Amino acid sequence: MTDRTAWASAVGAAALVLTTATGAHAEGRGDIRVVKTVVNGGANVIVGTSKTIRYPVDITVKDNSGVKGLSHVSTYNAGSAAGSGFVDWEGTSCTKKSSTTSVCRATMSVTPAWIPGYSDSDANKTAGVWQINATVQANDGDYWISDRIALYKVKRAAQLTTVIAPTKVAKGATATVTGKLSRANWEDLKYHGFTGQQVKLQFRKKGTAHYSTVKTVTTGDAGKVNTRVTVTAAGSWRWYFPGTTTTSLKVSAGDVLDLT
Repeated sequence: MTDRTAWASAVGAAALVLTTATGAHAEGRGDIRVVKTVVNGGANVIVGTSKTIRYPVDITVKDNSGVKGLSHVSTYNAGSAAGSGFVDWEGTSCTKKSSTTSVCRATMSVTPAWIPGYSDSDANKTAGVWQINATVQANDGDYWISDRIALYKVKRAAQLTTVIAPTKVAKGATATVTGKLSRANWEDLKYHGFTGQQVKLQFRKKGTAHYSTVKTVTTGDAGKVNTRVTVTAAGSWRWYFPGTTTTSLKVSAGDVLDLT
């Protein structure tokens, strides 16, 4: 692995971005500064149980002599102590925007297989708000060490299924819609049922483009959900989970019901 940097840990869809020149703590020499940082294009970082996740951190840097680049980038849960984590900083490329300003893109990655062994604590507790730290360098030797130049959310991935039965009924008859909500467990790298969560049952009439919410149901044991509906038209049914501060939004695939 490359330089494994510090994190500790994938309700709001957008990342929190700090555009101030310095973070909570900063030190260095000269007039070089970070003026803007955007993580993953403003989206949450969602981490599951097997797939390696890569995401960009775009750091806008300014100095009167021009920007040399980044010498350090790290990220970890904003409420944890620095120095514990499971993310790689894979490298950086900088694009010159003017004689004084460049945008440097740091590529970060996390492979779920690393997570269980990174600490004795429960990795699942580190989902939530994370921070970015960076050290930037100028052509004239100026440098600046900045903490918390951006805040963003890392969330546990969710899975959601929908099954309707029967799949063909007469108009006015009832059908049963079931499903299951689960989320990634970063300790055993499996998905477990997510109980006590509100999910929305949505319907899209055949021939139309959009779903509308019919009712809200709470997931029960093992994340399972079950409800009955009166059928008025053919169309597709699905469950929608809006997510939480630590678990991703998820929409199931639609299951089609036809009229006899």
